[in-house]
Parts: sequence; structure tokens; C-alpha cells
Amino acid sequence: MSTDSNGSWRIFRGDGMPRPVTMPPAPPWRRFSPPDGSAAPLPYLIAREHADVVNAALHLRRPLLVTGPAGTGKSSLARAVAHELSLGELLRWPVNSRSSVQDALYQYDAIGRLRETTLSRDRGDREPSIGNFIRLGALGTALAPTGTPRALLVDEMDKGDVDLPNDLLTVFEEGVFEIPELARLPEEMATVDVLTADHHGSVAVEQGRVQCVEFPVVVITSNGERDFPPAFLRRCIRLDLPVPDEDRLRAIVSAHLGDGALLEVDDLLQAFLRRRAPGELATDQLLNAVFLRAGGVDLDAEGLLDAVLHQLTGTL
Repeated sequence: MSTDSNGSWRIFRGDGMPRPVTMPPAPPWRRFSPPDGSAAPLPYLIAREHADVVNAALHLRRPLLVTGPAGTGKSSLARAVAHELSLGELLRWPVNSRSSVQDALYQYDAIGRLRETTLSRDRGDREPSIGNFIRLGALGTALAPTGTPRALLVDEMDKGDVDLPNDLLTVFEEGVFEIPELARLPEEMATVDVLTADHHGSVAVEQGRVQCVEFPVVVITSNGERDFPPAFLRRCIRLDLPVPDEDRLRAIVSAHLGDGALLEVDDLLQAFLRRRAPGELATDQLLNAVFLRAGGVDLDAEGLLDAVLHQLTGTL
């Protein structure tokens, strides 16, 4: 880790004096991939019995519903599957209270189309295709017909509206949806190229109907904040990821930061285990502490360890 001219890790001093500094290297999990996505993801460690559940979902072509406390690697599992199976860029649908299946399938910019059509007519140009104003969402792109299945992460499903799981039932069961704006077009305009969520191009839609050839690899994550309807659960393969024990935590530290990081990790690991309770601390908080320690940061400084290993629940 880079230090200032006085040999301190404190590159910010709070004294109001500007000075040139060299930013320290970022932790491996905070280094972002180049636009082409060529960088390999961080290593993902998974127990055999949990990997077997993933394989069951792959064989059955069913969504994998992954539950567990924060920091157990639910979202990272989707990235690991997409990378290991060479399924291309992971499509991601982060769910919140305003999320709808409609937006995840596609979005239609009617106002933009009206504006561009008016301008084209005024210039005497050909009207733009309606496909220029329709973009498939993450779910819609995952269902587009391709030679190999795409991978889709539906992140934090329990943050969505209570009806969202039921709204997904037909899509997940039949692997098809309709774009009414295209279905109403005349026969001579039956095939329209529409944009995709990953911004890599377009896909042809016939008569407004998007039908997958291979059901996508769908990983749905949940923090267990509420229950899902039985009809939805019946269509999923469920995987509950437990919090990692001490041995697995050591393996995670080694995989992300190298074996050398284990040399001075005992006190941090014990502090982490003492403070941890389900939902209270996440594994990446331990990684943050070990990374700082390995870089020469004085974690014994007042309040610093508490700031790094802060509780994730409760009043701030």
C-alpha cells in the first residue's frame, strides 16, 4: 500500500493543505473489469454439496433461488457460474420496491419515437424504425433466442413488490413474452430488430413475440426478509448458503489476497468471529480488514477496527 512522504498510510490528513499523493492500489474486489469484460472474476469458493444444487438447477432448467445473510456470496455465485460456463456477460436485474416485470422485459420510448419521427418527416427523411426505441431489459435479453443460454442475476428479489414473484410465473414457466407495440404492426413489418440490455447489439423479434430457445441460467438472490408464494418456490431450485466457518474464512482470505495474508490474520479473524451474528457482519468486511493490515494500516488506531467491522443492522 502506498504511503505519503513521511511513511504514513494516512494519505488524507484533514489539515486543509493540498499535496500531491499517489493513490494506493485498490483491493482486488474493487478493481473494475475493462469494458470488454476480459478480466477474470475473483475466485469463488463453494462446498461440493452447494455446487451440486447449482448443477441440479442447470440440468432442470429451473431458476436457482439463493438465500442467506448478507456477505455469503449469493450475487458472486451468479458471476462465477456465468464465467465458468462461458455464458457471456452476466445480465443483472437489481430489484427494488419500484421494480416491475414489464420494465425487466422491455422498455418503449414512445416520446422519443414521436420526436424523431416528426423531425424525419420535416427533413423529408425516412422514418426511423420502431426497433430503435425499444430496448429489452435484463430479463427480456436473457429470454431472447440465442444459440447458448444467457446468465441472469435477479438480485434481492425480497426487496420487490409482494406481487413480483407471481408476476414472473408465466415468464419462467413458458419462457416467452410479447411486445404489444410490435405485435400490432402490419404483416410487412413483422420482423423488427430491437436493442438489447447489454448494449452489444440487437436481436430480431418476429411478430412481437420473444421466445427463448434455451431457458437462461437464472440466479435469484434473497436475504430472507420475507417469504415467497408456494407457486413461485415450486418453480425454483433452492440453495441456502450458510455463513462461512473459520476454515472457509481462511480459505477465502487466501484465495483473494494470497497465502501471505494469513500470516497475521488470527487476531482479526477472532475479532470478526466474536462480533459476527447472522446479518451482523459480512465476509467482505473481514477481507477489508486483512487488506488494510497487509498494507501497513494501523488497525489498532482508535475506532478504525470498529469502522471496518461495523454491524450491518441496527440504528446508525
